[in-house]
Amino acid sequence: MLKNTQIVQAQPKSRDYKLTDFEGLCLLVRPTGAKLWRLNYRFAGKQKSLALGAYPTVTLADARERRDAARKLLANGTDPSVKRRLEKIAAAAGGSTFRDVAEELLAKQIREGCAEMTAKKNRWLLEPAIQAFGARPIGEVTAPELLYALRKFENRGRFESARRMRTVAGMVFRYAIATGRATRDISLDLRGALTAPKTKHRAAITAPVQVGGLLRAIDSYVGQPTTRLALQLAALVFVRPGELRHARWQEIDIAGSVWNIPAETMKMDRPHRVPLARQSVSIIRDLHKITGGGEFLFPAITSVRRPMSENTLNAALRRLGYGKDEATAHGFRTTASTLLNEMGRWSRDAIERQLAHQEENEVRRAYMHSAEFWAERVEMMQAWADHLDQLRSGAEIITLKSVEFLRS
Repeated sequence: MLKNTQIVQAQPKSRDYKLTDFEGLCLLVRPTGAKLWRLNYRFAGKQKSLALGAYPTVTLADARERRDAARKLLANGTDPSVKRRLEKIAAAAGGSTFRDVAEELLAKQIREGCAEMTAKKNRWLLEPAIQAFGARPIGEVTAPELLYALRKFENRGRFESARRMRTVAGMVFRYAIATGRATRDISLDLRGALTAPKTKHRAAITAPVQVGGLLRAIDSYVGQPTTRLALQLAALVFVRPGELRHARWQEIDIAGSVWNIPAETMKMDRPHRVPLARQSVSIIRDLHKITGGGEFLFPAITSVRRPMSENTLNAALRRLGYGKDEATAHGFRTTASTLLNEMGRWSRDAIERQLAHQEENEVRRAYMHSAEFWAERVEMMQAWADHLDQLRSGAEIITLKSVEFLRS
């Protein structure tokens, strides 16, 4: 067993030598005069050594405490060298609280091109968790604590928001695991603990005669011209309202008659192309005279640097006399899906691909991802625009065995 006097009196030699304490602890004396504490131990059948600091900064008593702590880890089946390495990785990564890791992940998403709308949504979803345990080390947060934060949404009846918050929180925990600040994703423990959200069926008009009435009502809209043009274009291209609101001029290829929507704007995070019929191109040309000098096709009234509000189109439909249980901006997708399928001229795959739906079957999803059905979609979108013109004019459409007849 070492004594302090031995350590003080130890002089350097031409080679390294050791002064042994007990239970693997020793002092390594270097030719330079440095005196370094080492713990020799075996783990998984291999001989290893752990640095415990330098004397006199680390005293004999300190070295023995560190040795005892390391031996407790060994008794629990943990390699102290690995634990030390993970602690260094975590320290290099930054703070270890849930808030620290969440902020890092959000910043990473923005660097990688995450849409501003998505980043803001993720931050909003994480706010209940940050309020509940943001200052706690992320590795110490428990599943019941996360569930308590999720209940903030559930108690307000926002079951879908609770589900999405759990998903984003899981991303934070997995990022913490990758950077050495947590060992597991506790959000996985909450499977089945949340109330399943009910599927929302957004109101849509699908009867041809009523669709024609809606189109005529939109044409007569006397509010903002950009709002009227947005509704007219929504009926033609039937993209999601958020995708329409965030449309940028740089995405529009007038010469090629195509709208190239980037992945960050799409719900499914993959790029999407929309063939533009002649009627769509005409609307976009009219729109360019109004907003072509800015970034967005449909900017907010208060600032050209932001897209129009998410409530604008639905509010316009209310002004036209359509209640929320009759028609919504999202409902144009249902209208198109229903009537295009009823035509019988187009393959289900082409329609689903144009709607940018996520195929649930994995095999078909891989197939749909690689198959564009582009030629059919181009033809279909022009036929759809022509069909809407016929409905707008008041022609009655009768469908017999997938063949359309017009009756004036």
